Amino acid sequence: MNLYKFARTIVAIILFPLYRIKVIGKENVPKQGPVIICSNHISNLDPPVVGITSPRDIYFMAKGELFEKPILGKILLGIHAFPVKRGLSDRNALRKGLKILDNQETLGLFPEGTRSKSGELGKPLAGAGFFALRSQAVIIPCAIIGPYKPFKRLKVVYGSPVDMEHYRQSKASAKEAADGIMEEISKLIETHQK
Repeated sequence: MNLYKFARTIVAIILFPLYRIKVIGKENVPKQGPVIICSNHISNLDPPVVGITSPRDIYFMAKGELFEKPILGKILLGIHAFPVKRGLSDRNALRKGLKILDNQETLGLFPEGTRSKSGELGKPLAGAGFFALRSQAVIIPCAIIGPYKPFKRLKVVYGSPVDMEHYRQSKASAKEAADGIMEEISKLIETHQK
């Protein structure tokens, strides 16, 4: 068993009962081909929660500083994380993300770029739009709903693929595409918040 599968199993055993995680719409995630899962970001636990609820292995970006710690850096690489320099246009991270999609894998993104302290949706950065427009990946919006409080229900909702063709044909900017993806995440939150 590789480190990713091992870590995923251990984390699932802990988090599923702790947060009574309910997963909706997992069937919307294609079984094959390049996929980008775009989620809102309300907690540091979001990447592992998306990782254990997605039917596919996911590659996530993580802040570059974490990789400078030798042991943590090796673990992060083993669980499919790769470094990104925050606040800059990091060409290496962009290339790595596109390569993951070229290899028919799944990329996990938090379009807001950072956690929302209030739980409200923030404005997206252009990154999610860049990957959506520069690849042929299927874009799956994902909403994490609920408080991260022990034994309170946490929902993870995977929506239908976002139609990117309109953005490609209208020569939309990466920011406009990211706004469109964020709108779909917002709709999922509104629909499933009750």
